[in-house]
Amino acid sequence: MSEMRIDRRFAACRAANRPALVTFVTAGDPDLATSQAILDALPAAGADVIELGMPFSDPMAEGIPVQLANQRALVAGQTMDKTLDMVRAFRRHDTDTPIVLMGYYNPIYVRDPAVFVKTAVEAGVDGLIIVDMPPEADDELCLPALAAGLNFIRLTTPTTDDKRLPAVLANTSGFVYYVSVTGVTGATIGSRDRVTDAVRRIKRHTRLPVAVGFGVKTAEDAEVIGRDADGVVVGSVLVEAVRGSLDADGRATGATVEAVAAVVRALAGGVARART
Repeated sequence: MSEMRIDRRFAACRAANRPALVTFVTAGDPDLATSQAILDALPAAGADVIELGMPFSDPMAEGIPVQLANQRALVAGQTMDKTLDMVRAFRRHDTDTPIVLMGYYNPIYVRDPAVFVKTAVEAGVDGLIIVDMPPEADDELCLPALAAGLNFIRLTTPTTDDKRLPAVLANTSGFVYYVSVTGVTGATIGSRDRVTDAVRRIKRHTRLPVAVGFGVKTAEDAEVIGRDADGVVVGSVLVEAVRGSLDADGRATGATVEAVAAVVRALAGGVARART
């Protein structure tokens, strides 16, 4: 696969001697227009790579904050077509920031994986993280995605041992996503030393950047994790910023977009200090 936006962005962060800040938000949360405004604001706030969550009714790997974000988006009428339209709109003013769609296989399967891959590429998507697709099913989505020019990013966990790791990494591209906890999104990192050891172990098996997520909540977390990781992934704290900005009826307010941008700016400061 030729060099892509994700490769270029991680290379630029390496040249700047800092990890990449990877930010997750749920498409359509709390409504389409506000979600588009949040997406559009992320790069200026300091996001290097954007993970855009595809809303799903049964997000099994997610903690309560992201579950609620999925519910808000679905209630507001978010669909896969609208999510891809968000990427198209973003690409009209930003052709450099990588966008990775993150979610589950069911909404892709019912749409037809071949159609989904083609449409995602045309929309300007750079990669996929599909949390419930094991390497044993690579022929269903991973290989067609790679052939179409999409990065396919795998999750590794504290229980992914050296015997399993080569299978997980075999068709991974873009970066490796290390899940820092044995739990769901939003959990707390128990031992930063163990995370550091895990990142170093994964790096012995691959030249790909390793990004760490699940449990990164503060600028201090981003600074400490970013000392060894190539990327720091933050999600739950951002969707919580959305929730905390809503009015009593659950609708967006004038503070919603800035609430998310302010958190991203603080996290960007953390990654900037990681290696100074």
